[in-house]
Amino acid sequence: MNLDLPKIEEKVLKFWQKNKIFKKLQNKNRGKKRWSFLDGPITANNPMGVHHAWGRTYKDLFQRYKAMQGFDQRFQNGFDCQGLWVEVEVEKELGFNTKKDIENYSIEKFIEKCKERVKKYSKIQTRQSIRLGQWMDWGDWKNALGNSYYTMSDENNYAIWAFLKKCQEKGYLYKGRDVVPWCWRCGAAISQHEILSEEYQEVAHKAIFLKIPVLGEENTFFLVWTTTPWTLPANVSLAVHPELVYVEIQDQKGEIFIVLKKRADLVPSGKIIKEFFGKELQDLKYQGIFNELSIVQQSLKDYEHSVILWKDISEEEGTGIVHIAPGCGQEDFKLSKELNLPVIDPVDDEGKYKEGFGNLTGKSVTKINEIIFENLTQKHLVFKIEDYSHRYPFCWRCKSELIFRLVDEWYIAMEKLREPLMEIAKKIRWIPSFGLERELDWLKNMRDWLISKKRYWGLTLPIYECEQCKNFEVIGSKEELKEKAVAGWEKFEGHSPHRPHADEVKIKCSKCGQAISRIPDVGNPWLDAGIVSFSTMGYFTDREYWQKWFPSDFICESFPGQFKNWFYSLIVMSAVLENTNPVKTIFGHALVHDEKDEEMHKSKGNAIWFDEAVEKIGADAMRWMYARQNPVENLKFGYNAANEIKRKLLTLYNSIDFFTIYVSDEEYSKEEKIPETKNILDLWIISRLNNLIEKATKRLDDFNAASATLAIEDFFINDLSLWYIRRSRRRFQKPRSQGEKKEAIETLYYVIFNLIKLIAPIMPFWAEENYQKVRGKEMPESVHLLDWPCSDKKLINQELEKEMDEVRKIVALVLTERSWAGIKVRQPLSRLKIKDLRFKFGKELLELIKEEINVKEIVFDEKIKKEVELDTEITLELKEEGMVKEIIRQIQDLRKKAGFIPQNRPKIYFSGDSQLEEILTRNKETILKETNSQTLEFCSNWKDFKDQPKEIIIEDKKLYLGFLKNI
Repeated sequence: MNLDLPKIEEKVLKFWQKNKIFKKLQNKNRGKKRWSFLDGPITANNPMGVHHAWGRTYKDLFQRYKAMQGFDQRFQNGFDCQGLWVEVEVEKELGFNTKKDIENYSIEKFIEKCKERVKKYSKIQTRQSIRLGQWMDWGDWKNALGNSYYTMSDENNYAIWAFLKKCQEKGYLYKGRDVVPWCWRCGAAISQHEILSEEYQEVAHKAIFLKIPVLGEENTFFLVWTTTPWTLPANVSLAVHPELVYVEIQDQKGEIFIVLKKRADLVPSGKIIKEFFGKELQDLKYQGIFNELSIVQQSLKDYEHSVILWKDISEEEGTGIVHIAPGCGQEDFKLSKELNLPVIDPVDDEGKYKEGFGNLTGKSVTKINEIIFENLTQKHLVFKIEDYSHRYPFCWRCKSELIFRLVDEWYIAMEKLREPLMEIAKKIRWIPSFGLERELDWLKNMRDWLISKKRYWGLTLPIYECEQCKNFEVIGSKEELKEKAVAGWEKFEGHSPHRPHADEVKIKCSKCGQAISRIPDVGNPWLDAGIVSFSTMGYFTDREYWQKWFPSDFICESFPGQFKNWFYSLIVMSAVLENTNPVKTIFGHALVHDEKDEEMHKSKGNAIWFDEAVEKIGADAMRWMYARQNPVENLKFGYNAANEIKRKLLTLYNSIDFFTIYVSDEEYSKEEKIPETKNILDLWIISRLNNLIEKATKRLDDFNAASATLAIEDFFINDLSLWYIRRSRRRFQKPRSQGEKKEAIETLYYVIFNLIKLIAPIMPFWAEENYQKVRGKEMPESVHLLDWPCSDKKLINQELEKEMDEVRKIVALVLTERSWAGIKVRQPLSRLKIKDLRFKFGKELLELIKEEINVKEIVFDEKIKKEVELDTEITLELKEEGMVKEIIRQIQDLRKKAGFIPQNRPKIYFSGDSQLEEILTRNKETILKETNSQTLEFCSNWKDFKDQPKEIIIEDKKLYLGFLKNI
């Protein structure tokens, strides 16, 4: 049977919308105990992919679960709006390649384009989230921005101003000059927080071994290695390890090279003529390799190139002698400050050499290797050039290779905050538990937070710097800005706090009285997301309301990267503003890969967009796949995997279908009540269900969606479908009494009804569709308006469950015996022997075993060698009984394919072997009863059948079966 989930889901969406079910849920729980969920904002920059749907499934699942438990919630979605995410895509749309293109176009027009893109994709993502089944307080999202929060909002931006003001007051905010990762294409610094492990790629660069002459030593050179030849014009010093052994090694040409002893093999056929520790090389002078350049001369002044000592030198690669360029390396710059070394600053915002670098001036540092190599070759300084493969950082947004560049940026100092942040992190529950370890590791090693970007679309940093006296001031609110403005307010008023209008306002320097402007930089986008614990809950506008919802009970995001980014920024901002944890529980999950376990990328062609997937397989299948996944492990998403999930769900669908086919509305009252039954199968499934409710509740309370989902899946496949319904079919199809069928109906209804409630948070569409099939008129109009089921411990019979486990164990053993003997289950056998006397169950359980394995008698015998022993001798009577069962099965199959319902009583026609004819005649009444057929008639020629007959082979004999409808 085809399970058309997309069709069901579209119908259910219309039902929810028409009947305002979500609004009714909000009203139902309003004013009750609160559960505060804080949404990590999705970037409103592109349509959703299937990777977005994993996290959004968790968010909706837990919010729906808590709603069924009666918790009042805010249900606020969030959109991340500002930063390079959006800028780069708008640049692509406009065909821009540089920041100059933006400025020539107009910053104001560019910012409007960014806003338009955010509004466009926030609507697309809202529609997609609704299609996924996510319930949020979306508001009028089709015609306006709706009720989601947007990090580009005035509220959010001004909240960050207040935070930065607090940072200044506490002495955390400062302007620093440092070498930072820099994207030459975006023209922006990339903070330590933004360079994730996945932004490192394996690339091959040209590495050069060069000969740097030692002053005063004829024919003697330092052998130096670098993978960034563009930095050589900025060389200031060479570094060696003080405690490692170096050598002077002479080659066959008579040239002498100083190199780490462990790397002496770099000089072919070399002869070691001297050994010494690196510290003996300290202050040794060498000839600069680009000292002819005017900018180098100006930067060095009276400084002479010399050797310094540094203990962080590796023995594993290079030569043991490191080229130090303080203007191009973070560690190099740090050394320059410690040792008072000069700094040569070679490149501009676009990654091009500045004036004063000769024929390199104006050229991109990513394209000058050959010029550098030619220059060094002419100077006879090249020892060897080779390809070198290594992991190198790339821009997380535009995917360009990063360079390291000396710039002035703004930072939040972290040293004083480090310990408070770690204490706050420990107050939070991290799921998975290794999250705390990762966060603490990051906090131990983090540098100061680089918060500025020399870009356009983002938070306007409210920092006003005086060029004359170097004083800077931070504005904490719109009201403070208005009060202090001495010019430009009228040009800014009425606009959002973005460039270029925010740039118009000037204030008076509090120290020298000069009119000063805002620095042109915008803020790091993680400031935007980090403040939402405060901006979205009214911290600055309605403190009483904020206190009701802070700290959040739960947040959920994909954990790769977020330890450095969102989780980190949330904790920092909460530490500065309130010195407490912003959230009680942080739930993280891994990444969505393709079915080959490879990362999904548009460029690789293996990315799957959400709209495509949801229309092919349905939201519920996706949600079930996500919910059952171990969140620690990457999820392998693909249509083969999804179809396997749909096959599992088809078992669930068929169980509901079985009930609706064999039970008419008149046969049960559609009331939610505990069944009155003494049937052992009923008592067992009722016990199993209540155990499941208890387990699922504990697991979901513990935010263990995978365990809860897998327990539910195991229940509806193995307990409900493969055991309970299969063993109960006769009671529905051919009950011995009305009382027997009534017990079965009430039990299955009770199980299905509660199972639907358990599944509702995970598969909301499927649950709604099937709830409507079984709900009574007095029940709530939606499954999502029901309360979460409660386990009744009085209905849990652990002893019975253990016994049934043993029964199923015996059945599995016997079925294996049948399989080895090549005897089908439909073939009755005379006797089963069981060795273990503990299995001497009551009569009802023994009858279950006999029916399931199709034996006439069960005896217990401690003397047999195996656990079970099956008598495989088939008498003529048993053989005929097996043939009849096979014929009945074939007729039932015909009925199903013809679309008959149980109430239909067709006429059956048969033709074939005379021996089979005799068997059908002898067993006519049994066949008619078991197949609910009207007559069983012989037809001498199967070609005379009105319908195409079915040909079957029984014991090497042909039999033709056919029938006509007679409804």
